[in-house]
Amino acid sequence: ARITEIMLHKFKVQTKARAAVIDVTAQVRKAVEQSGVSSGLCCIFTPHTTAGVAINEHADPDVGRDILATLEKLVPEKGDYRHYEGNSDSHIKSTLAGCSQTVIIEDGRLLLGTWQGIFFCEFDGPRQREVWVKVAPGP
Repeated sequence: ARITEIMLHKFKVQTKARAAVIDVTAQVRKAVEQSGVSSGLCCIFTPHTTAGVAINEHADPDVGRDILATLEKLVPEKGDYRHYEGNSDSHIKSTLAGCSQTVIIEDGRLLLGTWQGIFFCEFDGPRQREVWVKVAPGP
């Protein structure tokens, strides 16, 4: 039977630091498996203006640390910002990371490269956050 319903899955991420890169690949894979979609697209989205979603290497945790360190150099926490909440750097980092990623699904699996993983990027924590996964069957 052909699956025509587009499935939406949500899960929470509890961050423990102001800035963090958290591997959520397993949760996204689970959403794809639960959807029953064998061929299509998976959109991973976060509805937060001070967080992001990225795809990068997940074999070496130093990659995430390096990304955060470089973003902090590019967009320091303290700067000549006007946003009254004091988290302008977090909004800028979120814009640079982006709030979503799309991954192809084939044979019921995410088509990620050998070293790729999906990451929730926290820039204004610690907080409880949400990640939304929309799984859509292909033609």
